[in-house]
Amino acid sequence: MEKITQQNLQQKLGFTAACSIVIGRIIGSGIFRTPGPIFIVVCGLSLSQSYEQGSIPPERLSIGLFFLAWIIGGVATFLGSLCYAELVSFLPRSGGPYAYLKEAYPEFWTFLRGWAMFFVSETASIVAVASVFAGYTALMWEKIVGISISRWMEGGTALALIWLLTLANCFGVTLSGIFQNVISFLKLFSLLAMALLLFSNGSHEHFLGSFWPETWGIETIIALGAAMRYTFFAYSGWEGATYMAEEVKNPRKNLPLSLFLGIGLVTVIYLLVNVAYVFQIGPEQIILSRKQIAGAAVKSAAGPIGILVLTSIVMLSTAGNVSTQILVKARTWHAMARDRLFFSPMAKLHPLYQTPNMALLYQAVWASCLLIPAYLSENSYETIVDFFSFTSGLFNFSTFLAVWILRKKMPNAERKFRVPFLPLILGIVLFIQFWFLSVTLYDRPWESLLGIFITLSGLVYYFFKKRSQQKDVQ
Repeated sequence: MEKITQQNLQQKLGFTAACSIVIGRIIGSGIFRTPGPIFIVVCGLSLSQSYEQGSIPPERLSIGLFFLAWIIGGVATFLGSLCYAELVSFLPRSGGPYAYLKEAYPEFWTFLRGWAMFFVSETASIVAVASVFAGYTALMWEKIVGISISRWMEGGTALALIWLLTLANCFGVTLSGIFQNVISFLKLFSLLAMALLLFSNGSHEHFLGSFWPETWGIETIIALGAAMRYTFFAYSGWEGATYMAEEVKNPRKNLPLSLFLGIGLVTVIYLLVNVAYVFQIGPEQIILSRKQIAGAAVKSAAGPIGILVLTSIVMLSTAGNVSTQILVKARTWHAMARDRLFFSPMAKLHPLYQTPNMALLYQAVWASCLLIPAYLSENSYETIVDFFSFTSGLFNFSTFLAVWILRKKMPNAERKFRVPFLPLILGIVLFIQFWFLSVTLYDRPWESLLGIFITLSGLVYYFFKKRSQQKDVQ
């Protein structure tokens, strides 16, 4: 039988580091990159079409739906964090959702979640944020040197970022924790400073247009649900600290608190920044500048110098987010391999730094592979998000449901935190997730089915692995 030596992760991260991981994992590219696609989708416009000044009917520009999408995303995220808080106070184990699904569902479903995280959703998310870093690096280079770089050179920049941060995370969790504290503080400070700048000389007249659509119908509900793909992505990563539960001091207390504080802060700041965008450049300009909204807004407020400052902020934010993703997600592959459900080399910890370096390296290799198809698409960012949204949402649904299942299976187990009014809270969370899944499958069927196909391909590996283990026993 294949033998995997049990190695323990070390508890070196305190509450501040856990909270910093939550904030750092959420704030990445989303607040700079998703407002444009969200506005386009809620207004019933096409992401594949280019728009010019004056080409968008004013009555289509629904500011209310734009903010409603952000509010629903924030509320759903906070309510979802209540579920995760109970799960992590009950099972403070590394691996995040993998650890909870393992206790609530049959083994094959738990394995598929991990397989999907690795091959579909989580590494693709790393690629998406790295691509935004590369895009703003190209912008910075063009502004300073005056020479544009090719799209494939952008891809090379994203590749270099992924590998540099992977190698940096191989040298111990203490250093990574300090880095997350610093980066998270700088992100929050930078976003607040940017919002104050945008409020300095904008116009409230941008809010005087069509706040709500003239009519509400099924098209409005579908458009709002489709926009949730990008809203949820902007909020995604809030559960990041739970992936490192075995490396956090007093995880039953510190992890729930870090979730609540981190998500609360980010939600308020996201709403503030989006109001500032509208105040500074207005709805139409948000659509016209959809890939560089923050850049257009800061340029309007502070001129060309502001663009360089903003570009630096985005590069800092996205690089910090990629680092956090690389740090926390490798713990899932390590936990799966430790349970003999994934590639066995990932179970190993570095003898000196006690970090899952093989899991980190495997993760970087697959992220590098995903960069190629991502950069073959003109709208690479949206394409990546569309690719993994349905699959990720499906397993999120089952993770939230695990709260109820585990209460039934283990009613007397110790829980430092319990979701209040569980039937109501869980019902709202599951309803939002079901609405999101239904619209995503309808609106992006081929991308959704591709994600499902890759996920189901994991069954081949799973049954082969189980059969090999049975032969070893015999």
